[in-house]
Amino acid sequence: MKPQDGEPERSGLTLFVYIAVAVAAIGGVLFGYDTGVISGAILFITGEFGLSPTLEEVATSSVLVGAILGAIAGGLLADRIGRRLSIIAASAVFLAGTGFVVVAAGLPVFLVGRVLIGIAIGVASFVVPLYISEIAPSALRGGMVSLNQLFITLGILVSYGVDYLLSASGNWRAMFAFGAVPAVILIVGMFLLPGSPRWLMSRQQPDRAAAVLRRVRGTRDVSGELTEIQKSINVQKAGSWSDLLAPSIWMPLIVGLGLAILQQLTGINTVIYYAPTIFQFAGLHSAGASIAATAGVGVVNVLATVAAVILVDRAGRRPLLLVGIGGMVVSLAVLGAGFALGGTVQGGNLLGLITAVSLMAYVASFAIGLGPVFWLLIAEIYPLNVRGRAMSVATVANWTANFLITLTFLTLAGVLGRAGVFWLYALVGIVAWFFVLRLVPETKGLTLEEIEEHFRAGRHPRELKGVPKQY
Repeated sequence: MKPQDGEPERSGLTLFVYIAVAVAAIGGVLFGYDTGVISGAILFITGEFGLSPTLEEVATSSVLVGAILGAIAGGLLADRIGRRLSIIAASAVFLAGTGFVVVAAGLPVFLVGRVLIGIAIGVASFVVPLYISEIAPSALRGGMVSLNQLFITLGILVSYGVDYLLSASGNWRAMFAFGAVPAVILIVGMFLLPGSPRWLMSRQQPDRAAAVLRRVRGTRDVSGELTEIQKSINVQKAGSWSDLLAPSIWMPLIVGLGLAILQQLTGINTVIYYAPTIFQFAGLHSAGASIAATAGVGVVNVLATVAAVILVDRAGRRPLLLVGIGGMVVSLAVLGAGFALGGTVQGGNLLGLITAVSLMAYVASFAIGLGPVFWLLIAEIYPLNVRGRAMSVATVANWTANFLITLTFLTLAGVLGRAGVFWLYALVGIVAWFFVLRLVPETKGLTLEEIEEHFRAGRHPRELKGVPKQY
């Protein structure tokens, strides 16, 4: 595809665009670190606070209540005050929540802190990819937005490492306190970055939008891209929640909501939150050993996400989704079989091996497909005037499904058995695979305005065809 007027070849890109994307993606570190740190910390929190299995689920899932609230408020916030200021505000709330958790003497104060942290990551989880998608050139947008997912996996891996280093002392407060470091870096970094050019144009600030585009495109002439953005704005009125009911939004909304819910119902965050617990189910009874095994899963998560960042603008979104979900289904089926046969293997060592290999394959499959591509697609398929609100709706659905899965995992494992719960997630994975096959579009190489025009014309998502990557 020939670049739009004003959108330069790759050689014209400035270092600034990479710096801007990397700084914004630190929001992914917040998301990932808090997602992962609870998995090791909960082993010690349960003992100190005397938590029952139900209260353990509440302590783990409380952050998701905040995330749902943050996702609800974040759409309006992102459209009104902008993507940049929303990320700064989320980072400040994250710091406040971390303070509450670190000083908590009992479960109530701990839960308040976790809800505040959840609000912060609920906002950051979709505003960060939204910001990146609106400053990235179309040919590199997939990889740049997926960098946020890579930083999420790095945050998870760092949290596992911190959990392991502090497991001997059981200092779970220090585990949480370390999360303040990326939050401070993000606040400082975002203060130094400009606003999204597309948001600036929607707020009738063309001069500022042009200045930002010149910095990130590496060329003086950005008139063509500004014209395309303005044309998109001109055919729309100011966005409102009722606009999400417009016929042209229905199919993108269905795609976003479907991926949001299915991503979580395949059980990914039960693995992230409860990985040490799962390894203890499989016979690794010491906290240190189970956290160390979990760190191995974290390394695989990072490496697979690196592969996704490289491939998403080459192979496309749909192939990565279909291959990744297929791998998740197989891995979950094998993991369930391992637990079903757990009572018959010698010494439990084979069960531990099956668990480790299956979890690594499962996480790797998620990391090349549903992990990064979901967040990328919801940053691409919605029109500018309701992009923040539509991403908010998809994110609320995602965090709500996350909450339900996290809150019920231990209960389901008790009712269905450890094998049954993973087989249930595998069945959901099969549904997800056919959903992608029938409904998810290919957006590779297309500008946001081209994608928007396709849906405004009332065409089916599968009729949207990506283009070969050119520079």
